Amino acid sequence: MSLVIKSNIENQDSSLKNYSDDVISERECFELSGPLHLTPVDWTNVDHRRSVSACLVQGVYIIERDRQENRKQSEALAPPWWNFFQFELHAQLIDDADSCVFGAIYKYKLPPSQGTPSYVIAFRGTLTKGNAFSRDLELDIHIIKNGLHQTSRFEIAMQAVRTLVSSQTFKSDIWLTGHSLGSAMALLAGKQMAKTGIFLDSYLFNPPFLSAPLENIKDPNIKHGIRIASSFLTAGLAVAAKIKNANQQRNMPADSFLALAGWVPCLYVNPMDHICSEYIGYFEHRNKMEEIGAGGIERLATQHSISGVFLNAIGKESHEPLHLLPAASLTINKTPAVDFKDAHGIHQWWRCDQQLETKVYS
Repeated sequence: MSLVIKSNIENQDSSLKNYSDDVISERECFELSGPLHLTPVDWTNVDHRRSVSACLVQGVYIIERDRQENRKQSEALAPPWWNFFQFELHAQLIDDADSCVFGAIYKYKLPPSQGTPSYVIAFRGTLTKGNAFSRDLELDIHIIKNGLHQTSRFEIAMQAVRTLVSSQTFKSDIWLTGHSLGSAMALLAGKQMAKTGIFLDSYLFNPPFLSAPLENIKDPNIKHGIRIASSFLTAGLAVAAKIKNANQQRNMPADSFLALAGWVPCLYVNPMDHICSEYIGYFEHRNKMEEIGAGGIERLATQHSISGVFLNAIGKESHEPLHLLPAASLTINKTPAVDFKDAHGIHQWWRCDQQLETKVYS
């Protein structure tokens, strides 16, 4: 699979003079909806890092929208989303199936200082407009089937990550970021790099967690009871299938899972977004299992999914679910969302009026 990249793209400042409010979406225009208050950026500030990462992901969305609408040069709306933060567009990542832009590599233009990335690799999520929708939907289905790693789009993304990492002396200067489908790609890429001992700073917005929406259950006792039962069932199946000490029968060997422990990706979720909200219970449940003296069972259950253990037990191949993580910095947006679209949107993560709560799990 060859890497399809458009490199050395000259950046142009966006001009809105040829558009009226009813032609373009307000959220596509940095001047109307971007975080103009971030002047200058404090790269040691976690809120600033989050906001810039989200804007760079938005830049990828708008690059593809510009392509679809044939907006070029001064008419393009995407450049302000990275120019404002002193980045240049180093390369575009293009899907070989439909030629849509699904990712971008940004290069920081100023001399490095504390906390600044040299490069940021960003991936957009599903677009509901334009001709990219059908291909994006196909990738969403692959996530459901735990088969994202087998797609040509991910192969292109992974090749871009490996190429960039191999060319840089300081790997910590490279960031990964993405939203929704794009966060799944960034998460999978980050996990693969972490298993080789390279831990990339990762900012993952609304990452998919495919599970029953237990977070929607209002009664905490019922919710906790279901999670406990699930943990015991998963751990029991793992032991019964002799997965614990037989790595050749496991989907993800113990040393491979433990290799991820040094990687702490930043996950950003909204409790009203059922696509990602289960990460809240996934990590909180670990602490509760420790409190009742069942930490060992939960640590075993954490490394597996029920479906994966069952398929391995009957001799069928299964793939590692994306959500299996030993550590993460989890940020929850507790600001009431208007609706699902609001709860799942990328725009919430650069706004300064959000009620956020962050906790690190290891």
